[in-house]
Order: sequence, then structure tokens, then C-alpha cells
Amino acid sequence: MASAAQGLPEVTPQEERKVIFASSLGTVFEWYDFYLFAVLAVFFSAKFFPVGDENVALIGSLAILAAGFLVRPFGALVFGRLGDLIGRKYTFLVTIVLMGGSTAALGFLPTYATIGDAAWIILLLLRLLQGLALGGEYGGAATYVAEHAPHGKRGQSTAWIQTTATLGLFMALVVIYICRVTLPEAEFKDWGWRIPFWLSILLLAFSVYIRLKLNESPLFQRMKAEGKGSKSPLTDSFLRYPNNKFVLLALLGATAGQGVVWYTGQFWVLYFLQTTLKVDFQTTYILLAIGLLLSVPLFLFFGWLSDKIGRKWIILAGCLLGAATYFPLFNMLADAANPALVKATKESPVVVMASNADNQCELSFTAALVKEHKDNKKDCVVIKKLLSGAGISFTYEPPLADAPIAVKVKDTIVKGTDQAAIKAALKAAGYPTAANPAEMNKPKIVLIIFILMIYVTMVYGPIAAMLVELFPTKIRYTSMSLPYHIGNGWFGGFLPVTATFLSISYGNIYQGLWYPIVVASMTLVIGALFLPETKDMALIRDE
Repeated sequence: MASAAQGLPEVTPQEERKVIFASSLGTVFEWYDFYLFAVLAVFFSAKFFPVGDENVALIGSLAILAAGFLVRPFGALVFGRLGDLIGRKYTFLVTIVLMGGSTAALGFLPTYATIGDAAWIILLLLRLLQGLALGGEYGGAATYVAEHAPHGKRGQSTAWIQTTATLGLFMALVVIYICRVTLPEAEFKDWGWRIPFWLSILLLAFSVYIRLKLNESPLFQRMKAEGKGSKSPLTDSFLRYPNNKFVLLALLGATAGQGVVWYTGQFWVLYFLQTTLKVDFQTTYILLAIGLLLSVPLFLFFGWLSDKIGRKWIILAGCLLGAATYFPLFNMLADAANPALVKATKESPVVVMASNADNQCELSFTAALVKEHKDNKKDCVVIKKLLSGAGISFTYEPPLADAPIAVKVKDTIVKGTDQAAIKAALKAAGYPTAANPAEMNKPKIVLIIFILMIYVTMVYGPIAAMLVELFPTKIRYTSMSLPYHIGNGWFGGFLPVTATFLSISYGNIYQGLWYPIVVASMTLVIGALFLPETKDMALIRDE
């Protein structure tokens, strides 16, 4: 065994399998908890904000959802430091208790009608705790598994951790789907949305039971026994060369691109199908779940392959493929999911006829986040949001002489902002209000999702091994966690709102794809030029 050869306590194959199973299972449950909030926010938003103001409720739920992504890097700093000071096992045991407890508590949280403003304040605090916990969980689990793995199998072993985010999302979709189809819609919206959160109590108890049976990482034990641990992991990670250089390279040359590829292939495709192409939730959940499940073995394949040929070029190849093919793939997805919309767009193009004097057609990024922002009330912006919300692309022309704003649908012109008249013109031109299940090419949709997931597995399967190998033992937990959670929590987590902003601003439902394309291309260039290959690096390093 490699560990024995390096003077470490020997890790038997049985112990390694137990480590992988316990670490991966707990991480699946953490991702399940984290993504429940994202999928269910639309149902419980009105429960925790002032009754009767749906805009405030939606704004609040989106802001609280974003807060979970914002604090992930801070969780990486807090728990990464603890993991390098007191150990991997106990730190990510704390994170799973924090995550599971916060999620379960959300299922019992009283509504605004019961406790007033305290409801949304507690909701925010619970979401912040979720984000902090996830910020500490991933780095701990990946480091723990890698430090038990034999040399030459780190990619294969840590790839099990890489399956957990997809499995967590899959699990969340399945549980929510079962609840929605077994409960009347009114009951689900009233109280049934709490059931998936209550399930976290059982998952938490099971995870803690398993993880308590694990031993500390042998590499960490040796480092502590030899007195070589870091007394200031944050300083050593981010203020000392060359570690700070590798933190920056890990972010810009690996995790930023990996994050946007991951969120495009799983969350943006979910949003695009359901919100833009108007596919009903049941069909969307089922097709996405099938695509996710089919792709899971590829995480393990690319982790194994990275042990043979290296991590770097597999990750960068995934970024390249995504950047090169997102536009044709999402065009094909639209044609397969809502062919009537694609046909109407080609045969009856929509034109917004308005002047941009005084930026009347410019949507601010703040307005994309906040529904009641003053920029949202401009006539031109209202029309743009109406069309984009219906999944309709449009172009611009100068205004008519007798109307400051008008909408032209093929040969029909609607002057002013009469939304009912605009909708009637769209309907007459063949624009559907929802996708027709009978017209969908479901096998093609699953195939496209699967292709997008191939890119996800390429960038994500080897990334844990690469991040672990980039940094020395004494600061590994801290150093790898921060770039991972900035890359995924910020670059990836803000993809939906950024892509939506771009699509509305430019009047094209595909325009938002430029965001992941640009970020993935940046990662491709920086990674190719500056990021080292790590597969042959020794894990026991003190520099």
C-alpha cells in the first residue's frame, strides 16, 4: 500500500471503501439539503413574507436563495481553517450536522402569519447556515477521501465525491416530484412542501452515525505527530508564495470554468426548459432526472481516466466543448421541446419599435434582480420582460412617428404597451403559451441533456483530485476550499440571474449562454498556459 510505503498507517481496501461510502453519502445528503431550497423557494416564498404582496415575497426568496451562494466561500475559510488545525473528520462532521439541522428546522419554521418579520429573518439565517456548511463540507470530504487513497487512484477515489452534487439534485427532484404528484396541488403549496425538509432528520441521523465510525486521515495524523501543521492556515494559504499563486490559478484556470459548465448542464437547462420553453414541471423533472442518472457513471470514468492521462486536459477539454457547442445544443433543445415556438419565431419575427433615448430600453442589472426597481417600470423594459418571459426572441427598430413604443409581430403592429393586445397578436401568429407534450421529441431532449452532462462530468470528475494535489497537507483543506466555492458558488451560482439579464437585455433567449461561454473560455486559456498537471504530485508536502 502507498500509505504504508510512506510511513503512514496502512489503509486497507475495506477501510478505503468505508471512507468513500461514508464521505460520499453524507455529501449527497448535504447537496440534497442545499438544492431543496432552490427548487422549492417558489412554493414557500409567500409563506414567510407579508401576505398579499407577491412581488416582495418573490424578491425576498430570490435574495435569500442567493445568500446561500454568497456565503459559501466564507464557509470554506471558516471550516477549511478548522480542518487544517483540528482535523478533517471532525470538521466535516460538524458541517453535516449544521446543514442537516438547518434544513430540518426550515421544515418546521412558523410562517409570517404566525410570527411576522421574524419568519423571513430566521429563514435567512437558516439559509446562511446552509451556505456556510456546504462551504466547509466539500473540501473536507474531498481531502479526507484523497488522503486515504493510494497513489495512482486519487482521481478514481475522489470521483465518488464528484457524483454527489448530481445525485443530491436528482434526489431532491425525485422527492419533490413524489410529493407533488401524491398531494393535491393546494395541499402541497400549503404544507406539503415541508415534507422534503423533514426527511433531512432521518438523513442527518444516518450520516452522523456512519461518519462517527471513521478514523482521522492518516496524512493528517502523521503531520500532527511530526509537529508540521500550520498555525495560521489562512495566512499560509493566501499570503505566502507559491500557495497564493496556486489558489488564484485553481480559481481562474479550473473552478470558474468548471462551475459555469456544471450550472449550465444542470441548472440552466432546468430553467431553460421550464421557464423559457414552457415545458411542464413533471416532464422537465423526469427528463432531467433521466439525463442526470445516465451520466453518473461518467464522473467515475473521467476520475479514473485522470489517473491515467492527467486531470488538467480533461477539465479543459470539457470547457472547450461547452464553449464550442452550447449555442447549437440549446437551439436543438428548443426545437425538440417546443417546436411551435421555434417555428413561430422563424415565420413571425417579433420587433420592438422604440427609442433608447435616456436609456429607456436599458435594463439595469439591479432591475434584473429586483422586480420593483424603478427601471422595470419603463415602458420599453416592461415589453422586453413580457416577451422574454414568454420565451420569445425579438429585435429592435426605430420607433414609429406616432408612437414612442410599439410591438410588431410579423405584419401586425400593436402601438403602446397594451399587454393583452400584444399577447393576442402573438397567439394569432402561432406563438404557444406552453409546450405541447405531444409535439416534444423526448428522446432527443434526454440526449441533449446527456451531452451537456458529459461536459459536466469531464470538468467535475477530476477536479477534486486536482485541487487536493495542488496544495501541501498543512493547508490543503483551506486552500482548495476557497477557489472551489468561489468558482462554483459565485461564477456558477449566479449563472441563472446573469444569463437571464443578458437574454432580456438583448432580446434573445440564447444570449445568456455567452456568460458560461466567456468564463469557460477564460478558464481554458489560463488553465492551458499556467495551470500545472498534478496527477504525479505527492500528497505529503510541507512547503
